[in-house]
Amino acid sequence: MNDSGTLQVVDLWYDWPKGRNFNIIQNQQGKLTYDLEWDNGTSFIYTLQECRVMHFPVGILRPNWLQGATYLGQRHVDGFLCNVWEKVDFIWYYEDVLTRKPVYWVFYTGYTAHVMTFEVGAVLEDAKWQAPLYCFRGGEGEEEKRSPVLESVPGGASHRHHGRFMRELSNASRGMPDVM
Repeated sequence: MNDSGTLQVVDLWYDWPKGRNFNIIQNQQGKLTYDLEWDNGTSFIYTLQECRVMHFPVGILRPNWLQGATYLGQRHVDGFLCNVWEKVDFIWYYEDVLTRKPVYWVFYTGYTAHVMTFEVGAVLEDAKWQAPLYCFRGGEGEEEKRSPVLESVPGGASHRHHGRFMRELSNASRGMPDVM
C-alpha cells in the first residue's frame, strides 16, 4: 500500500459469513497496527498499547460491492491484463481477466494498493479476531477515542484508510488514474 510515500504491508482477512474484516498493517519502520472491523459498524484500531474505537453504520464491505460500478475496459497493471471498474468516483478496482482476483486498487485520495497474494478460502483462527481488553475500558460515550491518536496510521484513523473505503462516500476527483 502507498499513501503519499508511506509504504505499508497490509494483511487483509475478510470473513463475510461471520461479518468481520481484519487489516494487520505494518508501516515501513513503524508500529504494527490492527484494524478490526465488524458488520455491526464497530471498528477497533489498535497497537499493543493503545486503541481507538470507531463506529461506521454501514458495516463491512459487502460481497456485491461492485454492483452499480462502471466498467472502464481493460488495462495492463503489474504484469496482468485487468478488467477495470470505477465505483462512484471513489475507487478504481483492477481484477485479473483470467482469475478475477484483485490486482490493484486506487482510491480518490491517491492511496494505492498492489495485491501481492489473494487466497480464496484462507481462514484466520477465531481467537485472533478479538480486540484486546483495553479497547473496552472507559465509560459509555467514549466511542471515538480511548487512547492517544495512533501515529502509525497515516493521517490518523480516518475513513480513507484500511478497509473502510466504502463506508463514507465523498465528493471525489474525476477521471481514472494512470497506472504504470
